[in-house]
Amino acid sequence: MRYFIYLSYNGEKYCGWQVQPNGVSVQETMEKALSILLRAPTAIVGAGRTDAGVHARMMTAHFDTGQDNLDLSLLANRLNRLLPKDIAIQKIVEVCADAHARFDATSRLYRYYITTAKDPFLHTLKYKIYGNPDVEAMNACAKVLFDYEDFTSFSKLHTGVKTNNCTVMLAEWEKRGDDYIFTVKANRFLRNMVRSIAGTLLEAGQGKINVNDFRRIIEAKDRGRAGTSVPGHALFLEEIEYNGNIFKNDENI
Repeated sequence: MRYFIYLSYNGEKYCGWQVQPNGVSVQETMEKALSILLRAPTAIVGAGRTDAGVHARMMTAHFDTGQDNLDLSLLANRLNRLLPKDIAIQKIVEVCADAHARFDATSRLYRYYITTAKDPFLHTLKYKIYGNPDVEAMNACAKVLFDYEDFTSFSKLHTGVKTNNCTVMLAEWEKRGDDYIFTVKANRFLRNMVRSIAGTLLEAGQGKINVNDFRRIIEAKDRGRAGTSVPGHALFLEEIEYNGNIFKNDENI
């Protein structure tokens, strides 16, 4: 039997989603808790990676178990009691045997949060900058992303992926009071892609580059041409979408 777990987490204390040799990951923490409750070693496969310090309001992962008649609500509640305070389970649902949390995802949506205000309560969740960036300039450059598929210039080097092609469906900045929020949605993302795009667009907002410069950065297919990646602590994975036909009971978020 295969199941999807829907969860959220604060990534501040983790080296990222995926198991790493040099730190504690969300995946490792989840697998240990699930293995205790199912009384058998249980691996989970996430919908993707998040870097060190990055948060998720919604992450999905699948796991397999031979146990029949699982009370999924009870299992979710027991997981929540066993897991640390910075990881929360929203629900567990049954899916088709070949459903895959990563490969069956049709889109992911991230948001990056920038602020010009000094906030002692939210400084670990927003990137503090000085000065007000030009939202129109950033959005003019963001629209350019729809014209391209190869985003090598915004990818971490030597990641081992077969292609650096992605389809960007949404990319826009919004100003809310002292905050500047970048929302980007695509069928897939490369490692470090959102943070490097946000950092480069921020340079446009500061008057350092224009739309033509941004096009040349993408077309160069050279990470060295793009701007500095913004810090991970202000990045949130917000949504993951799937086709409904992978769910046994037509359940989805």
